[in-house]
Amino acid sequence: MEPDVDVVVVGGALGGLSSAMFLARRGVRVLLVERHGSTSIYPKAAGQNPRTMELLRIGGVAEEVMAATDIRGRQGDFTIKVAETVGGRTLHTFAESFEELVGATEDCTPMPWALASQDRVEPILLAQAEKHGADIRFGTEMTDFAQDDDGVTVRLRTVADGAETTVRGRYLVAADGPRSEIRERLGIPRHGHGSLAHFVGIIFDADLSAVLPPGSTGWYYLQNPAFTGTFGPTDRPDRHTFYVQYDPARGETPEDYPPERCEELIRLAVGAPDLRPVLLDVQAWEMAAYIADRWRDGRILLVGDAAKVTPPTGGMGGNTAVGDGFDVAWKLAAVVNGEAGEGLLDSYGLERAQVARLVVDESLSIYGERMAPHLADSLPRARGTAEVLMGFRYRSGAVVAEDDDPEPVENPLRPTGRPGFRAPHAWVERDGARVSTIELYGEGWTLIAGPEGTAWGEAAAAAARDLGVRLDVHVLGEDLRDPDGELTRRYGLGPAGATLVRPDGVVAWRSAGAAPDPGAAFRAALATVLSRVPAEATHG
Repeated sequence: MEPDVDVVVVGGALGGLSSAMFLARRGVRVLLVERHGSTSIYPKAAGQNPRTMELLRIGGVAEEVMAATDIRGRQGDFTIKVAETVGGRTLHTFAESFEELVGATEDCTPMPWALASQDRVEPILLAQAEKHGADIRFGTEMTDFAQDDDGVTVRLRTVADGAETTVRGRYLVAADGPRSEIRERLGIPRHGHGSLAHFVGIIFDADLSAVLPPGSTGWYYLQNPAFTGTFGPTDRPDRHTFYVQYDPARGETPEDYPPERCEELIRLAVGAPDLRPVLLDVQAWEMAAYIADRWRDGRILLVGDAAKVTPPTGGMGGNTAVGDGFDVAWKLAAVVNGEAGEGLLDSYGLERAQVARLVVDESLSIYGERMAPHLADSLPRARGTAEVLMGFRYRSGAVVAEDDDPEPVENPLRPTGRPGFRAPHAWVERDGARVSTIELYGEGWTLIAGPEGTAWGEAAAAAARDLGVRLDVHVLGEDLRDPDGELTRRYGLGPAGATLVRPDGVVAWRSAGAAPDPGAAFRAALATVLSRVPAEATHG
């Protein structure tokens, strides 16, 4: 049975929309279904770190996301208070300087931090996906699926009228959230710290100008005799979030929080007894830390919260969902378009699970510091923002490793250029203009050779033609200039050496110097990372 599309994506939040957008931009026929009627209408998962912005640049939407960022959030300090009430007795204060946050990564990348909320970002991803031909169907739910050796058959139902259809795809991307039905149906277990706390999340509108200082961007962890919770503003005037904790072990349930009680708790939290908040959304939510044991089951791949759940402390969950979407997209596209063998998909789960562990551990560490100091000694230690976001290391068949160093991160301010790490940012000159090496990556594979590495460039171009792989070749001193030697230092590249960078900006292979037979050496490396059989590497 011929497939109707190349990839079916189930779930239309950040992970699913990112997957669809990046797939469509690479010419993959993609259908996304989402049971809700639209993108998120509420401000959740706010903030995009520079690594995410690097990926969104490749997707062609970084400038739009930056334009959707609230300018207030880029000024001054972001104050975090542990207090009894907003404006009440403060028990502890953390001050996060945005300038310090930027300073931790600005030498690693030319891309900025952005602070757009999920309700602003999702429509941008949606529009870009549709622009490139993705079929997006909101108000449509998956009711069943079955995979075989050649594809996945998915049954769909339109929520409004119950109409049912069947779609056949070569692959299925499960982006259906933390309670993923697809993951559960596949019997994929999860591991990790598990449940941390249960909350009723409330989004409401109210004029709190008498309570909050003008332009407030702070966050409050509230420890009140009547409740435990959090409070914070959003990027929309007079819109706020309030999460109140409940304990199922004590028999408490979300049903114990009807609108009247929610309103009363809000008044208590902000210290405004006469406030009349307008409730927009009330939902139960579990704070937890889980990672799926497997991210791939045959032709089905997990993305976003379906694959891992991380505490919101640190703001990394939505960012890693976008990262998952990019990674699954470039690898699926390479397989669908015939550039890579099926084995490349095995690297998806291996690599993204490594990032998930870093992100979950970092978020747990921050959770312990801010919300559960009594657990701090039993939670993972923090590695640092820059190391987790920009210094992560991949180990998989899609990387030709040079060493067996067990460390999962390196300091991105002192990069080594080793395979498996993100290709370092360095300023170079191209056509008389100063550009970052980060701007060279994204559409296909990239080879950078030293000034005496012309043989690498010629060999790589020939191998790429034979294998049908898009490859951009840059030789220092020809189309690129490295006037300060910054690139060669950061990439660990000798004058006759070369480095191969993947579409996601990760170093796949490196030769510090020349080789007796550069053609054979490069073909073997490219065949390895693309999971192509040796015969293809030898004979094209």
